Amino acid sequence: MTDYQARRFNSRRHADQDSTVAACHPVVIVGAGPVGMTLALDLAQQGVRVVLLDDDDKLSVGSRAICFAKRTLEIFDRLGVGDAMVAKGVSWNVGKVFSKGDHVYTFNLLNEDGHRRPAFINLQQYYAEGYLCDAVLQQPNIDIRWKSKVIGVDNQSDGVELTIESPEATESLTADYVIACDGSRSPVRSALGLESKGQVFRDRFLIADVKMTAPFPTERWFWFDPPFHPNQSVLLHKQPDNVWRIDFQLGWDADPEEEKKPENVRPRVQALLGADAEFEFEWISVYTFACMRMEKFRHGRVLFAGDSAHLVSPFGARGANSGVQDADNLAWKLALVLRGEAPDRLLDTYASEREFAADENILNSTRATDFITPKSEVSKVFRDAVLALAKEHPFARRVVNSGRLSVPATLHESPLNTRDSDEFSGTMEPGSAAIDAPTLKDGVAAWFLACLGSEFVCVTLGGSNELLFASATPAGEVRNGQIIASAEWIARYDARPGTTYLFRPDQHVCARWRQYNQTAVRAAIARATCND
Repeated sequence: MTDYQARRFNSRRHADQDSTVAACHPVVIVGAGPVGMTLALDLAQQGVRVVLLDDDDKLSVGSRAICFAKRTLEIFDRLGVGDAMVAKGVSWNVGKVFSKGDHVYTFNLLNEDGHRRPAFINLQQYYAEGYLCDAVLQQPNIDIRWKSKVIGVDNQSDGVELTIESPEATESLTADYVIACDGSRSPVRSALGLESKGQVFRDRFLIADVKMTAPFPTERWFWFDPPFHPNQSVLLHKQPDNVWRIDFQLGWDADPEEEKKPENVRPRVQALLGADAEFEFEWISVYTFACMRMEKFRHGRVLFAGDSAHLVSPFGARGANSGVQDADNLAWKLALVLRGEAPDRLLDTYASEREFAADENILNSTRATDFITPKSEVSKVFRDAVLALAKEHPFARRVVNSGRLSVPATLHESPLNTRDSDEFSGTMEPGSAAIDAPTLKDGVAAWFLACLGSEFVCVTLGGSNELLFASATPAGEVRNGQIIASAEWIARYDARPGTTYLFRPDQHVCARWRQYNQTAVRAAIARATCND
């Protein structure tokens, strides 16, 4: 088994450094974390050549982000890395909430059959990065350059000039577009004199990743005011390799350096597990809750994605998941623009759609923070009353907030949508991420999302529940063989014979009708590519 935390990547001299003029590239991505590598893979698979820069020579150290949501796994499936992630990860759908040692209630985030992926997997970030990196290194359209630090950014009207410092040289290169995926302290953002604004919450949390053999089920357990950690909260998750993530609320007055010392963490873990429990530490960290975002995610030829653009508190697993979904949103738009198939203004919709999603994530994260860490005695009384009611009354459970877990944003007001002209029910409205369902492809069990690919696709329900797939080419070529819709697909898409859906390359619905109409489909594609 590969030890991804021990891998080191050599910096190497490349042809750009031997040129007398600044090399020019279509796309330069700064930051080879989960977001940067996802974006690079997506672009490369669409034929776009990418330079991927990282200022380090290694992958993530420590487990860091561990919860990858169903929608993110579906994106990874499209890029060819989903199976490896799910095979290694710990799948889960169920969570439990406790208060003062009592079990309050249990919830299930995916309480129906007919989905390829679970609600979440838990997987250490270094594994996620490792699988992405393995795919990146096999992709000829990606030139990944390690130990390449951006020290200057000149954002011009027709491109961007970067100054790069590496062990071999200090050099300049230019790009038609630069995507900053370089984290919450983004050097690109700093070089342009930009900033993120928001709220830092007066509380601190301790992460203790411990390796042990334990009888706990593969569920998310969250305690409010438990007897082993009174007046605070605790979260427990299982990861691969018998590693367990434990989050302890510490309070604002806690000294981060003291709290990180193993001799101070051990009594907290033993209070939870028992005095005789045997375990060893894999990673320890202390973090502060914060919700921040840039005002605009696009600044001319420079676009921001992931933590460089927005930052949320960890509870709810909205950080890495929203960053991967940023990449999913941006890649197809940037590919169309670079191929001359869409105007540059299509990239403005990346900013507006993902700014909307970031605001939604920040709102949910802020509400979770306020419930987990009440800021006044009145707020604490309210929270405790809600928890007491939730044990017997389902209505109160909707108010309990131990971290509203990540779901994809529905882009209701996107200018790329074509509004419904026919009556539909259900959630598959324009702007929503497509929901998976079982199908039969040429008589063999298959999954619907795997049939969509990475282009505009029109899907019509025909006779005998056959799904007719047509690409967005003028010829409307039918492809994918014979695919038969399941009862789950028909119900989820509120479909009857003739019902037609148009999907974007990122597998969001952009239009739907009760009958196929080629003129309407072409108009919807023009709107979704800003060619109207």
